[in-house]
Amino acid sequence: MKKTLIAVVGPTAIGKTSWAIQLARHFKTEIISTDSRQFYKEMKIGTAVPSKNELASAKHHFIQHRSIIDPWSVGDFEKSALNGLEELFTHHNLVIAAGGSGLYLKAMVEGLDQFPNVPPTIRQELNEEFSIKGLGNLQSQLKKADPEYYKQVDLQNPHRIIRALEIFRTCGRPYSSFLGKEVQNRHFGVFYLGIGAERSEVYRRINERVDMMMEAGLLDEARELFQYRDLKALQTVGYQELFQYIEGKWDLDMAVSEIKKNTRRYAKRQLTWLRKNDAIFWVDHKANVAEVIDKIETELKQSL
Repeated sequence: MKKTLIAVVGPTAIGKTSWAIQLARHFKTEIISTDSRQFYKEMKIGTAVPSKNELASAKHHFIQHRSIIDPWSVGDFEKSALNGLEELFTHHNLVIAAGGSGLYLKAMVEGLDQFPNVPPTIRQELNEEFSIKGLGNLQSQLKKADPEYYKQVDLQNPHRIIRALEIFRTCGRPYSSFLGKEVQNRHFGVFYLGIGAERSEVYRRINERVDMMMEAGLLDEARELFQYRDLKALQTVGYQELFQYIEGKWDLDMAVSEIKKNTRRYAKRQLTWLRKNDAIFWVDHKANVAEVIDKIETELKQSL
């Protein structure tokens, strides 16, 4: 069989971890996480890290192996993931990837897009604007400069927004115009398995997950991480809202409500990103796993 990466994709809270584990157990292989926040060992509850039982059910890579204080970029992940895949493919024909960070999956299977160099003064200007005028101002600028990227970016992540704006100010071209221009050749094929559900069900699962996180101690975890709140890793839904509560700006009910709202928005952007990929084989989140595996095996044999 051709060396193939089965990428399990879908909106947050849809059950990608469970599907990935069942696939890994059937194919007797291992899982690479493409969730950019599950990399960090200090962020456990708020990133829905697989449980001990789930981690014991199938071997995972890139789960809680970094510290939030150690810089690690998507480029660093790309290099490490490709090295990991090269090793895994010496023992397995199939490897599973799962996670909600589309940029990280894209980097692994297609390579990173090339952007112009940004003068440090532009980055400094944007960071000063963020400090003085706030995130809303940057969001408005991005919506005007690059409406396409505005629809898919995490609008609660100032680093992503600043990155897009600094490219626009550097060359006058929208950030989105540089995306997906060059696809690098890989030594493996990719099969995309999309796990989906009706929007109402996705939103219900998100709300339920947030409630479970709060019951599991997310607020205490946020308090422990509060001193690091300006780090890039913590510009993340779930933590940012609770930091507002800890600072006394919001009450707890409002913070939890905002977590749910911003997570739903994030899921919507994930789906916008995924729907552009015609290669995804979509199944319902309640589909029979054995039947889906049969279809995957048939598809893989036909592609040989």
